[in-house]
Amino acid sequence: MTRICELAIPDQAGLVFGRAPKPVECGFGLRIGAGSVFPEVSFTLPAISICRETWREIVSQYQDMGTAIVRRAVALKVPGLVVEFELLPAMTETPEWGAEITALLLGHLSEAWREHGLRSALRVTPADIRDQGKPPQLRSGPAWENLRRSFTLSIAAGGHIMSIESVGGKEVHDQALMYGDLTGMVFALGVLAPRDVRWLWSNIAGMCHAGHSIPGGDTACGFANTAMQLANQRMLPEVLAAVVRAMAAVRSLVAYESGAIGPSKDCAYEGPVIKAVAGVPISMEGKSASCAHFSPMGNIAAAMCDLWSNESVQNVRLLSGSAVEAFTELLAYDCRLMNQALKQGEETRLRDWLTESDEWLSPQAAVLSPEATMAIARAIVLERDDYRRTVAAGRAAAKILRDGLSAGKLVLAKKEQNWLMRIENDLAGLPETEDEMMARVAGQYQALWDPTSYGLAE
Repeated sequence: MTRICELAIPDQAGLVFGRAPKPVECGFGLRIGAGSVFPEVSFTLPAISICRETWREIVSQYQDMGTAIVRRAVALKVPGLVVEFELLPAMTETPEWGAEITALLLGHLSEAWREHGLRSALRVTPADIRDQGKPPQLRSGPAWENLRRSFTLSIAAGGHIMSIESVGGKEVHDQALMYGDLTGMVFALGVLAPRDVRWLWSNIAGMCHAGHSIPGGDTACGFANTAMQLANQRMLPEVLAAVVRAMAAVRSLVAYESGAIGPSKDCAYEGPVIKAVAGVPISMEGKSASCAHFSPMGNIAAAMCDLWSNESVQNVRLLSGSAVEAFTELLAYDCRLMNQALKQGEETRLRDWLTESDEWLSPQAAVLSPEATMAIARAIVLERDDYRRTVAAGRAAAKILRDGLSAGKLVLAKKEQNWLMRIENDLAGLPETEDEMMARVAGQYQALWDPTSYGLAE
């Protein structure tokens, strides 16, 4: 097992958009993290039943979306492009469907490379369908076999970059979030999730190497983005969502210790920490993903990105044209600005403006600044195991928020301040070791998870 114990980027001066210590070459002449930021366009279907009776219509929709993306990218002379195909669950459950769309989209990019010299890559993200049972069976059974086959067939169909939004530990984390139980969250993020990510990515990396695809990366979307959206709806405190975001970086980092090489998944807002620790290029989303969800960190999310994504947009009609084509244009112009800053050596200035415009308006933005990223990354690499790293990341995030509050930079309502104090106390009172943590939560969450799914069966 590989453990990254030194920062790939030692200080925040090296944390900028468009450049990563370990660029990734993939697809049709694309080099990510080597001095340019590229748009990553992600898209999905409008409301439609996915079944054999509608499949031809679905294929036609993806044909139209692929045509629209390439048409706009060529018209705007983008220097490079990543297209992401996120499989819907039914397309993973029937792996041949996902492979068919993969081949279709690859055809569009291949033609654009051949006729227009458009550098591009296709990211394919099968849906993690392993959480269907209660408790989920993550390492065996029909769901895992379909997921494994989905990766195999999508790689064979030409997927350049393979990613996933993995769910191991989510069965506990969801309930812990609902009750505001930080101990349960740490158990899910620091004990269960890393075990699943390590096992899963060892398998994914092997499949990618066998099929000559790039093992891209994972995301804590099901954990930290769930917290973010609940906080946006005032169902959870923002300070809790911010601390969860920092802690979730540990389980995502495990993918890069287990074979992933980037670029990271766009909905992984923990990406800057991954970049600082592992040195891989990252995909991020923010203001240009408002078609998919709202967030309090629309600018700061771009400060260190190598790919800039819209997260996902439905294939619906707008006044200008299709929404997919419109968001391709929107991302292209965002990237033009960042690339112009890189050309003129002004990337640090633009990075700082993107940061300062959001940083102290939300606790969730405060933990994404370059300075905060480095503090969390340093805390992680100093610890010896995933559990201790998760606790350390949480404590680092809480300190960032406490320091910002004390300095008068961060304004928090009284309820949020009370929650911050509670979080700090809970983090301070956590067990020292993973074994002690497992003993503490055994009775409370025992019915929700299966030890065999995490290699913990006696």
